[in-house]
Amino acid sequence: MKTWVIVLIKDFDSAKQRLRPALGTKSRRALARRNALLAVRAATAGDHVLVVAGGEEVSEVAAAWGADVLLEPREEGQNVAAERGLARAVAQGADAVLLLSSDLPLVTHDAVRDLLRTAGRLQPPVAVAVPAIGRGGTNALYLRPPDAIGMHFGGDSLAKFRDEAETKGVEFVIHHSDAMALDLDEPSDLDRFSRAV
Repeated sequence: MKTWVIVLIKDFDSAKQRLRPALGTKSRRALARRNALLAVRAATAGDHVLVVAGGEEVSEVAAAWGADVLLEPREEGQNVAAERGLARAVAQGADAVLLLSSDLPLVTHDAVRDLLRTAGRLQPPVAVAVPAIGRGGTNALYLRPPDAIGMHFGGDSLAKFRDEAETKGVEFVIHHSDAMALDLDEPSDLDRFSRAV
């Protein structure tokens, strides 16, 4: 079974806008780049790493980090980026995919490997979601087959993924991971990150 890990990385200049009250432009860019590198390194737990890049700079650094890269013609949000990555993975023979956020400051290779091992034991069709702290979001989503359910990233995405899975008869599993639960979207998330480290 070939599992692709698809890392969705926004252009560094447009990333982390909701952190503006707490961080300046240079700090937000540096944080976005640091977290993107962590995500790409963690993604090597899968068989193939694909970065869906929201800009030329992201595309260049992701390639330098050793990832396969799909440069978006324009940024149209996380769901469109995910759909583009899924289409590439399916076209090249992926049996399963893990969609991974690039703003997880605690993500590790071991955490991704554990998720893939757990998910790999389940019978398809299956969706395995890693919930975000607060806001009902989803920080990672494993799908086998890759088109098991559609994309619903954003507010309350966990419930939307679950609802579609139930409608389509796809097993839906929650995978709790401290390393993947925290994403940096709001200034309060920076406080959580500081306490975690």
